[in-house]
Amino acid sequence: MKPIISPSILSADFAYLANDIEMINGSEADWVHIDIMDGVFVPNISFGFPVLKYVAKLTEKPLDVHLMIVQPEKFIPEVKALGARIMNVHYEACPHLHRVVQQIREAGMLPAVTINPATPVAMLRDIIDDVYMVLIMGVNPGFGGQKYMDECTEKIREVRELIDAEDLNVDIQVDGGINDETMETVMKAGANLLVAGSYVFKGDLASSVRHAKERMNDIIREID
Repeated sequence: MKPIISPSILSADFAYLANDIEMINGSEADWVHIDIMDGVFVPNISFGFPVLKYVAKLTEKPLDVHLMIVQPEKFIPEVKALGARIMNVHYEACPHLHRVVQQIREAGMLPAVTINPATPVAMLRDIIDDVYMVLIMGVNPGFGGQKYMDECTEKIREVRELIDAEDLNVDIQVDGGINDETMETVMKAGANLLVAGSYVFKGDLASSVRHAKERMNDIIREID
């Protein structure tokens, strides 16, 4: 499996956002992760689309857009207009998830679905063959800098087993609490895509991303 790291701009310094995006552009990061929060589905508000248009204009990396909002299907055109590669919606926010996934794909983006720590993996059984990626939250969504919840590791294993049992080409991403220790835990459980916040933004971003990619490749070699 190919390891992919996606720095989350939720952890960027908003006073120097252009500078942080430029550092991501010059780093070994694969994608840029954007969390959109509405203060309803999660207890926080992040970016509006005017800010995201600015981010999209500056970034040279594929956009990995994660909508932590109610009725995300209403914003498919706006996310598409950003040039997003991936549009990720929450299982818990979509009563008609198959329809939303189809609409995302018809808009020319790769559909992904996220589950929160309290949502059983069994809820993905009827949708997993329709998505490009499953994101498993390692924390309760809404705020950066949280500690990884150990019980999420079993969810990663269950999703990997579900994917392998059906011989699907679906990636597993983990968002929340990623560091050197938890990176190994989640990757050995079956994840290959990691969202990194404070883990890469706390020091020199390029060096931190390089270290993370080297660590991910070492873990892949151990698994193989």
